[in-house]
Amino acid sequence: MIMFALRTVLKMAITLFVIITLVFFATRLSGNPIDIVVGEGLTQEDRALLTAYFGLDAPVWEQYLRYLRSILEGEFGISFLERRPVSQIVAERIGPSLQLLGSSLALTLAVAVPLGIAAALYRKSWIGSAVMIVAFLGYAVPNFVLAIFMILIFAFTLNWLPVVGNGSPWHFVMPTIAMSGVLIAALTRFTRNAMLDVLGQDYMRTARAKGLPEHVVIFKHGLKNAGVTILSVLGLQIAGMAASGNVVVEAIFSWPGIGDLLVRSAIMRDYPVLQFGVISVALAVVVINAVVDIAYAWADPRIRLAGG
Repeated sequence: MIMFALRTVLKMAITLFVIITLVFFATRLSGNPIDIVVGEGLTQEDRALLTAYFGLDAPVWEQYLRYLRSILEGEFGISFLERRPVSQIVAERIGPSLQLLGSSLALTLAVAVPLGIAAALYRKSWIGSAVMIVAFLGYAVPNFVLAIFMILIFAFTLNWLPVVGNGSPWHFVMPTIAMSGVLIAALTRFTRNAMLDVLGQDYMRTARAKGLPEHVVIFKHGLKNAGVTILSVLGLQIAGMAASGNVVVEAIFSWPGIGDLLVRSAIMRDYPVLQFGVISVALAVVVINAVVDIAYAWADPRIRLAGG
């Protein structure tokens, strides 16, 4: 198990190094940020001074090595736009992103797990069919389409919910639903499949033969044994949501989180903020995937053997 965990950590480190390299060189393809930060009307001398001040006058490979060294030292540069340390700017945005991610996760668990169990128990009735139809429809609708649809209905037409910011609990409603829509659909399907795998097991029949109530059989024995699969899928879905879902949803609702910061930094060519923001999201995704792999391998020895 220790060797499996060490291999997983090594893969995580290699993945992060590749992501850091790709992000660094990809940002340089967008052009000179001085053109956007300062604008037109700047003399060539002033432009050269600003380029040297931000360290953009050196060759790209030298900038890359300098950036790697600064990461190892815990320094991520100064924002071109705000003239503040990048780590300080990102730290201000982490809280709202985690709040939105937490509310989306809570809604997902509250809705998807009961629906998945119901779809498995009543798979031969209209209830199971209706749940799966809703799950497939939810899986087919991207989160940005759902977000725009809710804005048109509940904000512009009915004027029930606010759109921009996070100043009140009502601001959480539409972003939370938009973030968790696809995740609810996916987790409902996986919960149903995991429950179908355990419903026919011998220990389930034994529990019923002992005279245990049906809800105890389902939740204590069935859901407990299906929980490993459900949690692994949930971890992967959270990683995907952190990687892409929050960026789109936060940008649409002007949510003051990491996603909105990444979009603004990409438009304004704020290299240091964009690089650190992408690396932060990538780190969260890689760590979540690594934790899921290790936890799943701990529960199933066959995965450890396959990993070896």
